[in-house]
Amino acid sequence: MTSVALLADQLFAAVPGGIGAYIRGLIPALREADPTLDLTLFHARHGPADHVPELDGLTRVELSRGIRSLYPSWNLVGRPSLPSSLSSARVLHAPSPVAIPPAGPGQRLVVTVHDLAFRLYPSLFPPAWRTLYRAGLRRAVRHADAIVAISRHTARDLARHARVDPARIHVIPLAASLPESAQDPGPVLDHLKVPRPYLLFVGTLEPRKNLVRLVRAYRRVAVRLPHTLVLAGPAGWRTQRLHRELSLRGPGRVMLTGRVPAADLDALYRGADAFCYPSLYEGFGLPVLEAMARGVPTVVADSSSLPEVAGDAALRANPRSVRALAGAIERILTDRDEAARLADAGRERAALFSWDQTARMTLRAYGS
Repeated sequence: MTSVALLADQLFAAVPGGIGAYIRGLIPALREADPTLDLTLFHARHGPADHVPELDGLTRVELSRGIRSLYPSWNLVGRPSLPSSLSSARVLHAPSPVAIPPAGPGQRLVVTVHDLAFRLYPSLFPPAWRTLYRAGLRRAVRHADAIVAISRHTARDLARHARVDPARIHVIPLAASLPESAQDPGPVLDHLKVPRPYLLFVGTLEPRKNLVRLVRAYRRVAVRLPHTLVLAGPAGWRTQRLHRELSLRGPGRVMLTGRVPAADLDALYRGADAFCYPSLYEGFGLPVLEAMARGVPTVVADSSSLPEVAGDAALRANPRSVRALAGAIERILTDRDEAARLADAGRERAALFSWDQTARMTLRAYGS
């Protein structure tokens, strides 16, 4: 029996983003893939682990605020030593570099690195994030027995920019979670006050997502289209430029939903005529897979990991060109044949990814 301690908490638990989705998808799949796994989930109250279901063989430990305040010390100085509840596990898994515990004798340390955006685009991140992620990456490079990269693109960045031996990197892609039943999205959209038809973006509102250019591209075509642009997700950081852009008069309508409950997000995807994800840099881009899995025609940036995830099942556009983004948006919203082709291709592409596959590959990284 393999005992694994997984630290689901983040320093910035209020904005869980893709890491929260990773935790919620991975843990049930790990238990399904290996029913003998002895898994302990360490988490904060009201953190990204809230929606992880209760499972046989899963022990949940809510960490106190005092313990969580030590996380920066783990990354910056490698101290203090592990609490006794962590020291008995054979495998320690840090699902992001925010907090990497110091492994004890005989323990295997596994760290998941989602992307190197903080290294390649430092101006887009608050100083506190840059400091912790840089320190965490250094600890991962020096001490991790295995480093999980969620895409080939992230693996290449680790080898190129952090000088990680490729033999230590396990490329393990993510997957889209789907509800068991597809109900009419209408009541949820009415509750959220989302006007139809609409073009959708889902994600944390922060500079890397390139939302100022998305708004400008949308406004270029809004005079010819009835669609609202819906930006769904919590406010992250440095959103001042986006709000200044939104304050300018222009054609069309842009709606900010704020954080959407997980139970409502499926309906928001399925009600959209199209999905657009123009991010400047992504380690994976999970919302792209979530949209395609639901048959939503999708536009992605032609950079970083997004072409790797979307394949030929999405339109691609230069994320730094408002004109290119506008052209892709207009095409996907007006060419019905192309939209239908992309809807079918997206479902087929998304079906190539599964949490079962992610879990089995992760177990290999654990040494199981």
